[in-house]
This record gives sequence, C-alpha cells and structure tokens, in this order.
Amino acid sequence: MKYPCLIPKRLCRTDIVCKFDQEGLNKYGEPLETITYYGKCNYQDKAKTVLTAEKKMVQITGTALFPGDICPGLAVISGGSVELFGVKRRIEQGTKARNPDGSVNYTEVLLV
Repeated sequence: MKYPCLIPKRLCRTDIVCKFDQEGLNKYGEPLETITYYGKCNYQDKAKTVLTAEKKMVQITGTALFPGDICPGLAVISGGSVELFGVKRRIEQGTKARNPDGSVNYTEVLLV
C-alpha cells in the first residue's frame, strides 16, 4: 500500500543546507564526517520569550519540514547545523515520521 506524503514537494520552497553530525568514531579515533544535504524545505519560524534573572530574552526557533527521508544513512538525527536565509542555526531535535510499514513519510528538524 502506498501512503500519501504529508509534506508535498510543491510546498517546499525555502533553500536550505543541512549538516548532520554522525555518532561514533572512525578507525583513527576521529569523529565521523558530517552528512550534508542541499535542497528545499517548508520552513516555519516562531519566537519564544525566555525570562532570565536579568531580563527577558527573545529566542528565535523554527521548524524545517522535508518530504521523505533526507538522510537515509542516519537512523536518528541527533545534531548538526543548518544554513537558512544566510544565518547558521543549530539543530536541536530531528524526527523521522514513519508510515505503518516502516518507511519514512517526512523528516522534521527543529532549529534554535
């Protein structure tokens, strides 16, 4: 059975460069190379006010949605960075939403 993609490609219009960190070390004890993705996404901004001891601070966060699996080499997205609108942001969390048959329907990346 073919499941419908919940994030259609026609809605992905924002250019993005993602660099995903891999967990583990190579045979020389160095961190594994990052996986880079160049493409388009559906990007949504949001702002959150965080109260600190001195004053309040506005924290810009966002969500990037991609159709399908953008990094099939990684089982989970645990970290990395994103360049979007000329600004570099850190990946806080990544989610691969799966269909009942186990295939990936869409990928969601939360940014800070």
